[in-house]
Amino acid sequence: MNAEFFFRDYRATDLEAMFQLDEACFSDEFRFDRESMRDFAEEQNAIVRIGERAGGEIAGFVIVHVERVATGWRAYVVTLDVAPDCRLRGLGRRLMREVEASAMVAGVRWMQLHVSTGNAGAIRFYERMGYKQISTQKDFYGEAGLDAFVYGKELHPL
Repeated sequence: MNAEFFFRDYRATDLEAMFQLDEACFSDEFRFDRESMRDFAEEQNAIVRIGERAGGEIAGFVIVHVERVATGWRAYVVTLDVAPDCRLRGLGRRLMREVEASAMVAGVRWMQLHVSTGNAGAIRFYERMGYKQISTQKDFYGEAGLDAFVYGKELHPL
Protein backbone atom coordinates (compact mmCIF):
# COMPACT_ATOMS: atom_id res chain seq x y z
CA MET A 1 0.00 0.00 0.00
CA ASN A 2 2.73 2.51 0.87
CA ALA A 3 4.34 2.35 -2.59
CA GLU A 4 0.98 2.05 -4.34
CA PHE A 5 -0.33 5.52 -3.41
CA PHE A 6 1.31 8.89 -2.83
CA PHE A 7 -0.29 11.65 -0.75
CA ARG A 8 -0.18 15.37 -1.28
CA ASP A 9 -2.18 18.57 -0.87
CA TYR A 10 -4.75 19.85 -3.35
CA ARG A 11 -3.77 21.90 -6.41
CA ALA A 12 -6.26 23.87 -8.51
CA THR A 13 -5.34 21.68 -11.48
CA ASP A 14 -6.86 18.69 -9.62
CA LEU A 15 -10.40 19.99 -9.90
CA GLU A 16 -11.49 18.21 -13.10
CA ALA A 17 -10.09 14.84 -11.99
CA MET A 18 -11.76 15.26 -8.59
CA PHE A 19 -15.06 16.10 -10.23
CA GLN A 20 -14.86 13.03 -12.49
CA LEU A 21 -13.97 10.80 -9.55
CA ASP A 22 -16.94 12.16 -7.59
CA GLU A 23 -19.18 11.24 -10.54
CA ALA A 24 -17.74 7.70 -10.53
CA CYS A 25 -18.16 7.34 -6.75
CA PHE A 26 -21.63 8.68 -6.10
CA SER A 27 -25.11 8.62 -7.61
CA ASP A 28 -26.73 11.92 -8.64
CA GLU A 29 -28.28 12.78 -5.28
CA PHE A 30 -24.88 12.66 -3.54
CA ARG A 31 -22.66 14.33 -6.18
CA PHE A 32 -21.26 17.85 -6.26
CA ASP A 33 -21.26 20.03 -9.34
CA ARG A 34 -17.91 21.49 -10.49
CA GLU A 35 -18.46 24.90 -8.94
CA SER A 36 -19.40 23.43 -5.57
CA MET A 37 -16.42 21.09 -5.70
CA ARG A 38 -14.12 24.05 -6.40
CA ASP A 39 -15.70 26.11 -3.63
CA PHE A 40 -15.33 23.29 -1.11
CA ALA A 41 -11.73 22.47 -2.08
CA GLU A 42 -10.56 26.07 -2.23
CA GLU A 43 -12.35 27.34 0.88
CA GLN A 44 -10.00 29.25 3.15
CA ASN A 45 -10.08 26.75 6.02
CA ALA A 46 -10.18 23.60 3.89
CA ILE A 47 -7.84 20.67 4.37
CA VAL A 48 -7.68 18.64 1.16
CA ARG A 49 -5.56 15.53 0.74
CA ILE A 50 -5.11 13.78 -2.58
CA GLY A 51 -4.18 10.11 -2.96
CA GLU A 52 -2.39 9.53 -6.26
CA ARG A 53 -1.40 6.34 -8.04
CA ALA A 54 2.24 6.02 -9.05
CA GLY A 55 1.37 7.29 -12.55
CA GLY A 56 -0.11 10.52 -11.17
CA GLU A 57 -3.81 9.62 -11.53
CA ILE A 58 -5.99 10.65 -8.59
CA ALA A 59 -7.24 7.52 -6.82
CA GLY A 60 -8.97 9.30 -3.96
CA PHE A 61 -9.35 12.54 -2.07
CA VAL A 62 -10.89 13.98 1.05
CA ILE A 63 -12.11 17.52 1.73
CA VAL A 64 -12.44 18.73 5.31
CA HIS A 65 -13.48 22.18 6.53
CA VAL A 66 -12.17 23.53 9.82
CA GLU A 67 -14.77 25.68 11.57
CA ARG A 68 -14.90 27.75 14.73
CA VAL A 69 -17.70 26.56 17.02
CA ALA A 70 -18.71 27.53 20.56
CA THR A 71 -16.44 24.89 22.12
CA GLY A 72 -13.35 25.58 19.98
CA TRP A 73 -12.54 24.17 16.56
CA ARG A 74 -14.36 21.45 14.66
CA ALA A 75 -13.47 19.73 11.40
CA TYR A 76 -16.27 18.64 9.08
CA VAL A 77 -15.73 16.00 6.40
CA VAL A 78 -17.33 17.42 3.26
CA THR A 79 -16.56 14.36 1.14
CA LEU A 80 -14.31 11.31 0.93
CA ASP A 81 -14.00 9.82 -2.56
CA VAL A 82 -12.09 6.63 -3.37
CA ALA A 83 -12.03 5.18 -6.89
CA PRO A 84 -14.07 1.95 -7.01
CA ASP A 85 -11.02 -0.10 -8.08
CA CYS A 86 -9.01 1.25 -5.11
CA ARG A 87 -11.50 0.45 -2.37
CA LEU A 88 -10.64 -2.02 0.38
CA ARG A 89 -6.93 -1.28 -0.08
CA GLY A 90 -6.48 1.16 2.81
CA LEU A 91 -6.63 4.35 0.76
CA GLY A 92 -9.73 5.80 2.45
CA ARG A 93 -8.35 4.99 5.90
CA ARG A 94 -5.04 6.65 5.07
CA LEU A 95 -6.74 9.76 3.65
CA MET A 96 -8.85 10.10 6.80
CA ARG A 97 -5.82 9.66 9.06
CA GLU A 98 -3.95 12.32 7.11
CA VAL A 99 -6.73 14.91 7.47
CA GLU A 100 -7.30 14.01 11.12
CA ALA A 101 -3.59 14.65 11.80
CA SER A 102 -3.71 17.96 9.89
CA ALA A 103 -6.85 18.98 11.77
CA MET A 104 -5.18 18.28 15.13
CA VAL A 105 -2.23 20.48 14.11
CA ALA A 106 -4.80 23.22 13.40
CA GLY A 107 -6.17 22.87 16.94
CA VAL A 108 -9.17 20.68 16.13
CA ARG A 109 -10.26 18.12 18.69
CA TRP A 110 -13.59 17.05 17.13
CA MET A 111 -14.40 15.72 13.63
CA GLN A 112 -17.91 15.36 12.30
CA LEU A 113 -19.54 14.07 9.11
CA HIS A 114 -22.81 12.98 7.56
CA VAL A 115 -23.36 9.61 5.91
CA SER A 116 -26.47 8.36 4.15
CA THR A 117 -28.51 6.04 6.35
CA GLY A 118 -28.58 3.60 3.41
CA ASN A 119 -24.81 3.46 2.88
CA ALA A 120 -23.89 0.40 4.96
CA GLY A 121 -20.33 0.22 3.60
CA ALA A 122 -19.53 3.83 4.56
CA ILE A 123 -21.17 3.37 7.95
CA ARG A 124 -18.96 0.34 8.67
CA PHE A 125 -15.89 2.22 7.43
CA TYR A 126 -16.44 5.27 9.66
CA GLU A 127 -17.31 3.13 12.68
CA ARG A 128 -14.06 1.19 12.20
CA MET A 129 -12.29 4.58 12.07
CA GLY A 130 -13.69 5.33 15.54
CA TYR A 131 -16.61 7.57 14.58
CA LYS A 132 -19.78 7.27 16.66
CA GLN A 133 -23.31 7.94 15.50
CA ILE A 134 -24.65 10.96 17.37
CA SER A 135 -27.92 11.75 15.60
CA THR A 136 -30.03 11.43 12.48
CA GLN A 137 -30.76 14.35 10.18
CA LYS A 138 -33.96 14.03 8.18
CA ASP A 139 -33.95 15.04 4.50
CA PHE A 140 -30.23 15.92 4.58
CA TYR A 141 -29.67 15.02 0.93
CA GLY A 142 -31.70 17.79 -0.69
CA GLU A 143 -34.21 17.08 -3.38
CA ALA A 144 -33.88 13.32 -2.90
CA GLY A 145 -35.15 13.75 0.66
CA LEU A 146 -32.75 11.11 2.00
CA ASP A 147 -31.77 10.97 5.65
CA ALA A 148 -28.24 11.02 7.01
CA PHE A 149 -26.60 9.86 10.19
CA VAL A 150 -24.39 12.42 11.88
CA TYR A 151 -21.14 10.87 13.10
CA GLY A 152 -18.48 12.38 15.30
CA LYS A 153 -15.08 11.53 16.71
CA GLU A 154 -12.92 13.14 19.35
CA LEU A 155 -9.34 13.48 18.09
CA HIS A 156 -6.53 12.49 20.41
CA PRO A 157 -2.88 13.27 19.71
CA LEU A 158 -0.74 10.16 19.49
